[in-house]
Amino acid sequence: MPDLPTPAPEETLETRIRRKLVRQNFMHLIGADLTRIEPGRVEAELLLEEKHQQHRGFAHGGLVATMADLAAGFAAVTLVPEGTGVVTAEIKVSYLHPGVGAKMRAVGWVLKAGRRLHFCEAEVWCDDKLVAKATATMAVVE
Repeated sequence: MPDLPTPAPEETLETRIRRKLVRQNFMHLIGADLTRIEPGRVEAELLLEEKHQQHRGFAHGGLVATMADLAAGFAAVTLVPEGTGVVTAEIKVSYLHPGVGAKMRAVGWVLKAGRRLHFCEAEVWCDDKLVAKATATMAVVE
């Protein structure tokens, strides 16, 4: 009987998500990266630079919203099967404090994963200060 090839090991969750990050052009443009990947939970970070600031020197609100969207969205991606993705159907961001500091960190998690919609939340931190909270609905796309 001939030797059969050994099947490749199953791809880890982190490897699968990192493969999807390659085409996340806007994330790369702003300098963000995922620093923690778990089922239903993701953390992203970026070092704050002058290019991220609005006219008063705070992190731009669009950057804060982007980080919340990134964390919530990829938290949802961790729970969908290969060949499936998610897109943001709705997001609400509440800004609590100006974004000032050296590093921005976003934490996103899935509250409820459904067949077609995932309900998520995210927090955005500048150094050790919570600057925003977000709720997001992610639509599952095949």
